[in-house]
Amino acid sequence: MKFLRLFSGEAYKGTRHYLKTQRVYEILRTILFFAISLALFAGGYLATHTRMNLLTIVAILGLLPASKSLVSVIMFCRYGGLSDADAEIIEPHLGSLTNLCDMIFTSNDKNYEVDHLTIKGNTVCGYSKNGNFQEQAFYKHLDERLKADGHKNVSAKIFTDLRKYVDRLDQMQELACDESGTAGIADTLKSISL
Repeated sequence: MKFLRLFSGEAYKGTRHYLKTQRVYEILRTILFFAISLALFAGGYLATHTRMNLLTIVAILGLLPASKSLVSVIMFCRYGGLSDADAEIIEPHLGSLTNLCDMIFTSNDKNYEVDHLTIKGNTVCGYSKNGNFQEQAFYKHLDERLKADGHKNVSAKIFTDLRKYVDRLDQMQELACDESGTAGIADTLKSISL
């Protein structure tokens, strides 16, 4: 268990089982934040025998980050991530392609769960087990975010059929393109996901 991961999981975004492991860290962090607030309140009450003290104010202010952390727990508990069965089917088709797992993209209107993403050059392909995935709204959101980070002419396609997705992965491996923007696109995708 990594202590620093309680406060930032950025380095682990896009890795296999990210949602499952980060959920545990989010729960632990939330418990810690609420415990600190409770301890401050209890300490102030035991010292002064009244709730009207400075530590009560600090404890109440401590509930703000604890509540924010609780919202993160709720978000992480809503999604399951890439199943082991799907991962076993996808893995032989990856080769040297840049890939990201367990990505949850949030927008003002909707959250988009993409179980697996693959990037090569300016091509982004993904797989979502959600049969009701709203592709057009996701493409619009993704296009806006990528253009804001300076990535132009990026084509994206999300598949809800695993067989078609792995066929596309095989095609992407043979795709001849400039891969200089691949890492930048992957970093942007990580930064706009949960």
